[in-house]
Amino acid sequence: MKNIIKKIYKLLTEKACYREFCKYNNFSPNERAIEYNFVFRHLAKVFPEKILDVGPGLTALPNLMSSCGFNVTAVDNVKDFWESDIINRHFYVKHDDITRSKLKEKYDIITCISVLEHIVNFDAAVQNMVSLLKDNGYLIITFPYNENNYCKNVYDLEKSVSEEKRFTTQAFSRHQINCWLEANKVEIVEQEYWQFWTGDYWTEGKFLAPPRKVTAKDKHHHTCLVIKK
Repeated sequence: MKNIIKKIYKLLTEKACYREFCKYNNFSPNERAIEYNFVFRHLAKVFPEKILDVGPGLTALPNLMSSCGFNVTAVDNVKDFWESDIINRHFYVKHDDITRSKLKEKYDIITCISVLEHIVNFDAAVQNMVSLLKDNGYLIITFPYNENNYCKNVYDLEKSVSEEKRFTTQAFSRHQINCWLEANKVEIVEQEYWQFWTGDYWTEGKFLAPPRKVTAKDKHHHTCLVIKK
């Protein structure tokens, strides 16, 4: 019976991998190379014992961090946020709503990569993530960004070329960041600004490959941010 179960599991896993290979085996760049590079550079600086990854969805990020020897916990709002229950085949993901998290453990680093923009109650999400950090811990977050103007949903913009309609995607601004810093008594350690598109907001115009690292004064669409508790 065990051998039969193993063979069935192996067959299903191979089929899932093959479907992903067929789906992603083309040139369709996104922001992950920039974000993951940012994350791992800071992990190399700190070498944390415990990491919490918030909102990995189906991605392999928690598995990649775990393969580096770190103690990783991954959480996602599996039951309420997604259209149907999801299973991350790379890593075990606990169900937890970060806006009202039930987690009790404290972490050296919390990563939240291209997730916060999809959360309506984003202030509560940031507050809970900071509360789950140890003293002197770090929150690494990335999201669509415009230094001066907040956008409720970039996909609703007239010039957006994206057909993505499943999730609301906000572009945050300096105002939101300043509110988080003041409300949670935290400070910025590092912030990067990136231009990904030729237009003014995320998914406006043509995608730039490779993306350009710029300053806050230049046209940009995305930010990578490290906040220290």
